Amino acid sequence: MNQEIPMAIPDLSGNEQKYASEAVASSWISSIGPFIKRFETEFAESCNCDYALGTSSGTTALHLAVSGLGLKPGDEVIVPSLTYISTANAVTYCGATPIFVDVDPATWCIDPTKIEAAITNKTKGIIPVHLLGHPADMDPIVNLATTHGLWVVEDAAEAIFARYKGRLCGSLGNAAIFSFFGNKVLTSGEGGAVSCNDIHLKNRLSQLRGQGMDPNRRYHFPIIGFNYRMTNVAAAILCAQMERRDEILARRKEIVKLYDQQLATIPGIYVRTNASWATVSPWLASCIVNPDIFGCDRNELAKGLRAEGIDTRPLFEPIHRMPPYREAAKQRKTELPTTDRLADYGLMLPTYPQLSNDQVLFICERIREHGTGSNLQLPSRISCMQWLRAA
Repeated sequence: MNQEIPMAIPDLSGNEQKYASEAVASSWISSIGPFIKRFETEFAESCNCDYALGTSSGTTALHLAVSGLGLKPGDEVIVPSLTYISTANAVTYCGATPIFVDVDPATWCIDPTKIEAAITNKTKGIIPVHLLGHPADMDPIVNLATTHGLWVVEDAAEAIFARYKGRLCGSLGNAAIFSFFGNKVLTSGEGGAVSCNDIHLKNRLSQLRGQGMDPNRRYHFPIIGFNYRMTNVAAAILCAQMERRDEILARRKEIVKLYDQQLATIPGIYVRTNASWATVSPWLASCIVNPDIFGCDRNELAKGLRAEGIDTRPLFEPIHRMPPYREAAKQRKTELPTTDRLADYGLMLPTYPQLSNDQVLFICERIREHGTGSNLQLPSRISCMQWLRAA
């Protein structure tokens, strides 16, 4: 009998309901309340940052961060194309232009060696994305930014508690953003946060988040801001999630490790190898489907798994190929071969703490059964990075 296995289920088995009920009972359900202060304090500490501000979503967190750093019309920001579209949209909201750079075949994150060629006199910043919980190679990125007078905003929406060379993601640039959407490692349904270490930036972000109101004069608005505040109810849920963060993270790591072990034995299925300097915070398990070896392509495999009750998602469609950005990318003669290859062959798999080991093994066995391995045009035991570089 087929099992119904969705992509994600939020783990709300701790004090989430208790704390949310406390927030409701107190009548503090909007953007003021004790859970907001508690969450922001605890989250800043967990990122090894001085400050954290809760927001209504990861997207609003990113727009808030780049706005607070002074992004304006006519500016350019360097971003990867292999990411969720909000990374580029937040730049566009400011009237600025996202400049797309290819990703590293080893990490699947923005390739530091490709960034400098994209820098112009209009460039104001870089947004590296820690894709699927794996940190980008931050040292060369930050060094480039320092050399050229640019800011760096980490898009850590998928990488809460990940580490780069022992340092926590969220503490590596001028600011960082996080998402607490329903399928993320920690969730409040919708929600986000910005972390930083600069008190002046923190104060500006706080003012912008609250419609631009003067912090010392109620209902006086010297600047135009946004309504990007987190609610006390969402913060209450996140406080409960924070209490179990080690447990949640540990289980997700077990699941992704089991996936990687099983999938690595299937001809034509490749998994990303974690960099030696990376401590990954697994968001969604993923793999690459090489149809020449596996026997069917990514879309056919996904359709077959869906028929057996297993939900999947293709890896992100590159932003430079989407209608809002396609023509400008063509005019700039944007060529991102590694991004295109990963996007065309990548598949994301169910990942959530309640997923049992038996269910992971069931998914991997169903994947194995869909492959034929009959058209061996390439060696069956090359790494994902080797395959990407052979393109």
